[in-house]
Amino acid sequence: MSGPRHADRPSHTEGSPLDPDHLEVAPGTAHETVQGWVPQLASEDELRIALEKAFDYRGDVTLTLKDNSKIEGYVFDRVAGDSLTSSFVRVMPKDASQKLKVAYANIAALAFTGRDTAVGKGWEAWVRKYWQKKASGEGDLSLEPESLE
Repeated sequence: MSGPRHADRPSHTEGSPLDPDHLEVAPGTAHETVQGWVPQLASEDELRIALEKAFDYRGDVTLTLKDNSKIEGYVFDRVAGDSLTSSFVRVMPKDASQKLKVAYANIAALAFTGRDTAVGKGWEAWVRKYWQKKASGEGDLSLEPESLE
């Protein structure tokens, strides 16, 4: 006497909801384009949202501080505290090697001034370029990533 085979289970029959040929493919993450954006920082919430986007941004930003000095660089860390004074971003300045820590409370303006180095470098763009090269008969196809520069 034998039991049911694994292949006879309903999930393995053609047309079933778990058939991999009919499963829906989930879309990838949509990245918002913020390059060149200068957000209005009228409220605490707007400042916090803009600085979260600056942290996710893959290019340089320019912070204008309340003393009118400017810092241009890459935001590589942030800590969101209970108040603007206890919240801060950490920046690698473009023209210096020392990392800076800037309290949210000291920021008067923010601009996304640098080029987003990851634009057009996503998986979908890479696959599209790969298939275009393959269709054109280009012989030197590789699986190496492109340079970000």
